[in-house]
Amino acid sequence: MEANRVYNFNPGPATLPLEVLKETQAELLNFSGSGMSIMEISHRSKEYDAVHNKAKADIKELMGLGDDYDVLFIQGGASLQFAMVPMNFAINGKKGNYVLSGSFASKAYKEAEIQGVGTVAASSKENDFRNVPKQGDLKIDPNAAYLHICYNNTIYGTEYHYIPDTNGIPLIADMSSDMLSRPLDFNKFSFIYAGAQKNLGPAGVTIVVARKSFIENSPENLPTMLRYNTYSKKNSLYNTPPAFCIYMVGKVAAWLKKQGGLSVLAERNAKKAALLYDAIDNSNGFYKGHAEKDSRSFMNVTFRLPTEELEAKFIAEAKEHKLCGVKGHRSVGGLRASIYNAMPYEGVKCLTDFMEQFRTANK
Repeated sequence: MEANRVYNFNPGPATLPLEVLKETQAELLNFSGSGMSIMEISHRSKEYDAVHNKAKADIKELMGLGDDYDVLFIQGGASLQFAMVPMNFAINGKKGNYVLSGSFASKAYKEAEIQGVGTVAASSKENDFRNVPKQGDLKIDPNAAYLHICYNNTIYGTEYHYIPDTNGIPLIADMSSDMLSRPLDFNKFSFIYAGAQKNLGPAGVTIVVARKSFIENSPENLPTMLRYNTYSKKNSLYNTPPAFCIYMVGKVAAWLKKQGGLSVLAERNAKKAALLYDAIDNSNGFYKGHAEKDSRSFMNVTFRLPTEELEAKFIAEAKEHKLCGVKGHRSVGGLRASIYNAMPYEGVKCLTDFMEQFRTANK
């Protein structure tokens, strides 16, 4: 680790690959020989056009998707997608089915409910969102417009370890906090969206990866910027895009390819998660994980200590050891370590070493 850097366990905005940050720093004043920053050049220039299209191509390559899918870059965060999804797809009398597995899944459902087009297919709320509903729990309406899931639940530390069988109903997934962290059969999804600031880049852009046939016929009565086909028809350049954010996403995608792709990242992420969960499970009850074991997230590890006072002490002392961002979400408290693609194994090892020291000193 660089002398002036910390291990950043924040859930988002989150840690970025150091190599990517250094490349960005080197190019900041003179991008591609233009004499300008990427933040200053025209989004209509050939220099930016190359950045934009390479980012799209690398994302599709990493996901193993072909020309029947498109990549869109949209502003407004995943929160805007909560509203845009039902606006575009829950039409002609059909409603969206939602699986409630955490806070953001519930917020997505609320936006559909506001529009009068949301129904619940399954929920783990009664279990304090400790698990992801299983396939047998899903009650999917055969006439639903889509099934919406949140693939990884950042706040509660749960993650899907299967792809729901929808029996032909389009599958939509919010993958904000685990996008490009492991290989999946992405062809089973009609529509995927992800806020970049957790595992892909800085805040300011949302990546949408969708089957072209699914997004080509947005309702004509929607405002222009709320129609997905506006973005697909204009290559996400209908208005000025968040160029710097897309540039950074492209840098991260290229870095993922350089690492060896999603299979390599999945092995690394599983190894990091196992190290941290072992520290929790082998603490004789001092640390208690929130998620049920078969729903544990590889990206966001949530746990509690015996008292809130000890949790506050843990957070303060962890920071002194250059372990930052381990405070749990304000709505649930506790501790959370986000161990995204860019978090090195060494960072997790430093955290688990500190956890053992803290346990020994405070048990």
